[in-house]
Amino acid sequence: MKILVALADGFEEIEAMNVIDILRRAGIEVVTAGLKEGLVEGAHGVRVLPDTTLDRIDQQDLDGLVLPGGAPGFINLGKDERILRMAREMNQANKYVAAICAAPSVLIKAGVLQGRRATVHPSGEAEVKSCAQFSSDRVVVDGNIITSRAPGTAMEFALKLVEVFLGKRKMEQIKAEVLAISKED
Repeated sequence: MKILVALADGFEEIEAMNVIDILRRAGIEVVTAGLKEGLVEGAHGVRVLPDTTLDRIDQQDLDGLVLPGGAPGFINLGKDERILRMAREMNQANKYVAAICAAPSVLIKAGVLQGRRATVHPSGEAEVKSCAQFSSDRVVVDGNIITSRAPGTAMEFALKLVEVFLGKRKMEQIKAEVLAISKED
């Protein structure tokens, strides 16, 4: 399994790094790609050197796409036609398309949330309600679309991705290894 985490300037560090770390712990191949060459700076000043750039990605090799939120990261993702096209094409191919915090707005712009069940950061609720069935759940899975609410839900989001990709047993193993606690515990 190979998952792309797209990084744009202004990405939310907790959301991106948590997903990358947890998925890699689970044995999933994670590729990080910047929208441009070089370092990408997060919303809180953390600089990351992605594995590659979006232009070098062959999406045929991917099983899923993860979009972290963060401001202005989600805005920068939503302005990039390559991201919008990739989200549309991956959704049409029934591959996984996941977004956290404000990034579900990018999925709206790409046209993949229409009629779906989804969640988003509270600041984006009205936008999601305009085209999708909004849920206040911390993580929402609707087929191949997975959404989550905010930096505080990043661990649950990452663990849910592991569960969806590799099954509950693997998710429970990773959860135990990192001593993660959820509302259900």
